[in-house]
Amino acid sequence: MHSPTGRYPAGAVLLVLLCLLVTTTSAQARDLLTDRDELVAVELATVGIAQPGGVPVVLLREPDSGDVVPIFIGPNEARAILQALGGERPPRPMTHDLLGHITSALGGTLERVYVDGLLAGTYMGVMEFSVTGQDDPVRVDARPSDAIALAARTGASIHVAPDVLQAGEDLQYEPLHDDQAVAALGITVVEATDELRDALGLPDQPGVLVSDAIGDAAEAGIGAGALILEVNGETLERPMDFLNQVRGTARGEEVEVLWWQEGEEQRARLSTDIPDRRHRERAPEGITL
Repeated sequence: MHSPTGRYPAGAVLLVLLCLLVTTTSAQARDLLTDRDELVAVELATVGIAQPGGVPVVLLREPDSGDVVPIFIGPNEARAILQALGGERPPRPMTHDLLGHITSALGGTLERVYVDGLLAGTYMGVMEFSVTGQDDPVRVDARPSDAIALAARTGASIHVAPDVLQAGEDLQYEPLHDDQAVAALGITVVEATDELRDALGLPDQPGVLVSDAIGDAAEAGIGAGALILEVNGETLERPMDFLNQVRGTARGEEVEVLWWQEGEEQRARLSTDIPDRRHRERAPEGITL
């Protein structure tokens, strides 16, 4: 499935969208293809590779069913999403960082991203902005890959049409690599390498390292530097194991998490709901997990 804007550089497309946002509220606006009340909120989990084909996909977790739905994206967007999940800040702003900075400087805030349908095999997307001094939101037609990449950096919520969720059910995927950042339940985890274990004094037990935690997870005491040992009684070896165990939680049940932090093992039951990523707290500057 391809976007009609795929032949243009991603940076050019995004900057054109920004100009349209600033100069008009209608030139690129359109009605949602799916009623807003029917759209499903999802959590940005990570990036993978579709099999067969080797095309990058973004993986979105639907909290009620536990399904993880892949949506095709480009290599640049995949890179931007992984950098955002990992808390990486490039020395100079990349395209999606730049768009976020300029939008904020001009009084706009990306509030929501909608992947609101499929037309002729192409995912359709809309970015919804609030603008200072304007009561009504501004909606801009966009490639879902660009919109999700910007949401990854800004914390905007992501909402997907039921037919898009169904379209991705049978698509097979693999992680890009074992040490990539993966998020679920408001917890972002990375591989617990030997170097990080030594630096943080982690125990010699299987597990994945927390780089960020928000929402219920943070309130339960999970923080950057914690080692997630088990999810629902299953041990974890790689970051994708964390996502797979969370998605296996029965509908309506909470997720049981066992972790080690500051010399103690702790346990909590967490809701599968999606936390607000705007209120995130990362490790202090200079600490990289």
